[in-house]
Amino acid sequence: MKEFILNLKDRILKGESIAFDEALKLIKIDENDTCSLNVLFESANEIRENLVGKKADLCIILNAKSGRCSENCKFCAQSAHYNTGVLEYDLLEYSEVLEKALEAKENGVHRFSLVTSGKGVDKDEDIEKLAKIYERLSKDVGIELCASHGILTYRQAKTLKEAGVITYHHNVETSKNHYKNICTTHTYEDRVKTIENAKKAGLHVCCGGIIGMGESLEDRINMAFEIKSLGIKSVPVNVLTPIKGTPLENLEVLSPMEVLKTMAVYRFILPDCYIRYAGGRMALKDKQALGFKAGINAALTGNYLTTTGSDVKKDKAMIMEAGFTI
Repeated sequence: MKEFILNLKDRILKGESIAFDEALKLIKIDENDTCSLNVLFESANEIRENLVGKKADLCIILNAKSGRCSENCKFCAQSAHYNTGVLEYDLLEYSEVLEKALEAKENGVHRFSLVTSGKGVDKDEDIEKLAKIYERLSKDVGIELCASHGILTYRQAKTLKEAGVITYHHNVETSKNHYKNICTTHTYEDRVKTIENAKKAGLHVCCGGIIGMGESLEDRINMAFEIKSLGIKSVPVNVLTPIKGTPLENLEVLSPMEVLKTMAVYRFILPDCYIRYAGGRMALKDKQALGFKAGINAALTGNYLTTTGSDVKKDKAMIMEAGFTI
């Protein structure tokens, strides 16, 4: 296995791509095979360092509208289909948003994003309201702005772009094949269309998914290749946090080594991307720092969504200790 991993690494460093079957062989490494995992992690780190460098970036998201979502995504605390006890509120006032954005900038975070619950932005007046918030943030804070407002039309994406948004976040969530097992109120193709609309409008796209939702290893690998085919360069990898009241509440959380192995294999598939720690990384427990030596080079930080996040200062210290610049 060591020779197999090292040969793959050398090919990738020469500009070649890994094949599906090769990635599947990597992700099937037994998590008790410490020797092979160490080689995998070290190789992923070498790929990252050579093709992306030592710069890491941090982003913060603010849950600007919570709950009562019409969609039935089985992992989500905010779906109106499930009784999770999540806090429900309409779009926050600008003063609250501004406070969090200024705090993010003061803490040295690179990007600030608003996230709103719901399938998408249904009314023109709502997209205009969001656009005004972004316009004001551009003037008052001067931080790079991202947005995550569900399924978008091209016109809505263009409105956000004109308001100062740089990046649109929209996950595929899982593989095309597994998606029907996770959500039935909209399709995988709906999500891809939103990504296409955002790119057409001139927005960068941040797109990843969630691992640990009962998907097969083939599905997990397929998701990475599908993201690659969309031309994505920022890939957040979430780890499912089973939430009481959702259909996935009884799933077992992935082990730390299973998570790290997946992240490392994603680096082989997506060698020149920002692969980002996202929600649920507390599943890694005391091994979070190891990820930054196994292919990870970005992180969602702070604690502004519906599941426990992380401390910005601790994240910065951990990343710099791993040899990155922020």
